[in-house]
Amino acid sequence: MPIIRLNQVTYHYPLTETPALQEINLEVEEGEFIAVIGPNGAGKSTLCYAIAGFIPHFYKGELKGVVEVDGMNTQESTLSDWVRKVGLVFQNPFNQISGAKYTVFEEVAFGLENSGVPRREMIERVEEILQLTGIADLAERSPYSLSGGQQQRVALASILVMRPRVLVLDEPTSQMDPIGTREVFGVIRKMAGQGMTVVMAEHKIEWIAQFADRVIALWEGKIFLEGKPHQVLTDERLLEKGFGVSRYTTTVRLAAQRGLWQKDCPLPITLEEAVQGFSALLKTKGSEHTA
Repeated sequence: MPIIRLNQVTYHYPLTETPALQEINLEVEEGEFIAVIGPNGAGKSTLCYAIAGFIPHFYKGELKGVVEVDGMNTQESTLSDWVRKVGLVFQNPFNQISGAKYTVFEEVAFGLENSGVPRREMIERVEEILQLTGIADLAERSPYSLSGGQQQRVALASILVMRPRVLVLDEPTSQMDPIGTREVFGVIRKMAGQGMTVVMAEHKIEWIAQFADRVIALWEGKIFLEGKPHQVLTDERLLEKGFGVSRYTTTVRLAAQRGLWQKDCPLPITLEEAVQGFSALLKTKGSEHTA
């Protein structure tokens, strides 16, 4: 049985006529890493809020259909029940920092304190997560003295330390440099490998291509495309709708128009695939010249 199930989910924000989500049907298996892509206004954040229970418990409006996580129905549960199983990392980390703690260590421990976790276990779990997310050196710093990228890591650590069964992330690397982005994607991929289910809304296509198990493309609140990363991210219909695509896919499309790509070689979505494709082409051209 899927750990996440959305059946005919439609949602209107208060005082709006156009639904932010329209007839969404989605099932996610335990341990899957799902990436959600789409242009601004496509419904990515709204989908994250629905899965995380913030719709309808925080954002009101009108929700139709069924949202279930681990057998719980969002409209029949409280938000306090929901957050025990689902952790949400917001796009803006400033919205997630409690403001009640003076150090990063205390901030990451805040949720465990509220849950009554024994002190020794709390310290061990916080130290483990600080190491995992690469912010152990920031433990005694004030959360408000950090850069945006560092704050995003603190926000992620504060959720991971709670060990939710489902992790929902709304563009969690928007303020990070490429090195930080790679490290955070690696952490999330590791957590998924350990059984945590991940749903991430993200614009950074190259990283999605490397790490996600499945890609959901949203357009005007509906699921436009769905499938394996290679299947979705090379679909030409993404360009027609204004989606971002991998720079490697774009480069090879242009190269193919000039006869600089083998016709039987699939379009790449990662740098490694692009290098392999061009290397194969050069070998073929070299063989032809030798002959």
